[in-house]
Amino acid sequence: MKLIRDTHGIALSMDGKGCWRDNVFVERFWRSIKYEEVYLHAYESGSQARAGIGKYITFYNGARPHSALDGRTPDAAYFTTLAAARAVLLAETPLIGA
Repeated sequence: MKLIRDTHGIALSMDGKGCWRDNVFVERFWRSIKYEEVYLHAYESGSQARAGIGKYITFYNGARPHSALDGRTPDAAYFTTLAAARAVLLAETPLIGA
């Protein structure tokens, strides 16, 4: 990660590519957590917050549909893509001794 200073001397954190778009997904994710979980619950301890946020992340990835993924969950999109990539890889890789 590198810091880039704008004309006003404000440091902007960027990854190796220096692209602001890389943070958009993370920012949206944290916005969802704040508005859909954290602000709705008055946690009395850190362990309660950890448990509540953990449950929300499980819900977010496994049950909450996302418009950017055509109504699929992140888990469904990831594992479908992973299975397809694995099938292509296996089809293109010759078996040893066959």
